[in-house]
Amino acid sequence: MFELENQAIFSRSWQLAARLDQLRDPGQYVTTEIAGEPIVIVSGHDGELRGFFNVCRHHAAAVMTEAEGSASQMRCPYHGWTYSLEGELKGMPDFTGVCNFDRANNGLARVEIATWEKWVFARVAEKQSSSLKQSNASFTTFLGEDLVKQIAVLGFNNLHWVEQRRYRLNCNWKVFVDNYLDGGYHVPHLHKGLDSVLDYSNYTIENGGHFCLQSSPMVTPGEDDEVRAVRSGGRALYYWLYPNFMMNYYEGVLDTNLVRPLAVDRTEVVFDFYFADISESARERNLASINIGDRIQQEDRDICESVQRGLRSRAYQAGRLSVRREAGEHLFHRLLHADLKTA
Repeated sequence: MFELENQAIFSRSWQLAARLDQLRDPGQYVTTEIAGEPIVIVSGHDGELRGFFNVCRHHAAAVMTEAEGSASQMRCPYHGWTYSLEGELKGMPDFTGVCNFDRANNGLARVEIATWEKWVFARVAEKQSSSLKQSNASFTTFLGEDLVKQIAVLGFNNLHWVEQRRYRLNCNWKVFVDNYLDGGYHVPHLHKGLDSVLDYSNYTIENGGHFCLQSSPMVTPGEDDEVRAVRSGGRALYYWLYPNFMMNYYEGVLDTNLVRPLAVDRTEVVFDFYFADISESARERNLASINIGDRIQQEDRDICESVQRGLRSRAYQAGRLSVRREAGEHLFHRLLHADLKTA
């Protein structure tokens, strides 16, 4: 089942691959992995972003071995094969005399990419479109006009990346997504601090084609001073984009979650934290906000690992969903079913 999900869902869906701020200048690159495939995103000499399988065409070693960096060319550390930032094969040491070798057909294999707001997304199972513009059109269709408009008015371009934290959980990736999409059902019981600043009775769930928005008015003042100090504004917005990307927005604060399946019962969640004010005077408050996010994540990790243990029990069969709270989960399960059925 895990392998089927990699092929039917993660290979075919748009996956977060990099932040745009990591690729501002020609030569900057980011490496990642999608559905077991090594990927590199590169800013070319012409300023255009391109995605490639990070696999040398000679003996399959990773060409770029750092998580991110800057280079004038891409050189494989195994046998020194060299590629341009546009993926063209430029150099092959000691290759004179090899018959019928077509250098033009041995560049790095392309990966389809698209940009949106602050991010670069990639899709590994599709052939590379002839231009980035065409890829963006395909991605925008997947997002849907409604989601694009909703996010555009939030002003993410005014936010600045500050820090990344990674968490390893002993649970299946779907357990974490289910927990995120339960319409705040677990918040009063599990996240006492967060619950003190949310108006749980007016928590809403809105489903789109491939996304879910969970939203709650903010309560002022909240009972938890630490949470209240860093979670403010008129409304909390929690966006989920199928299958595994989340955007949690409060006034002037955004954190994103990328849920990466590692094994049947192991998951990594990558948190990136963004703030409107990154001045020295805001540093302490921003760090406090990150620490509150860490506290909430630790609470979620404990319950998700508890669920994973319970799923192994012979006493458990699939539970029913709450009509009032779990519409987002229902959407997630329907989309999963549709993808797996067509695999």
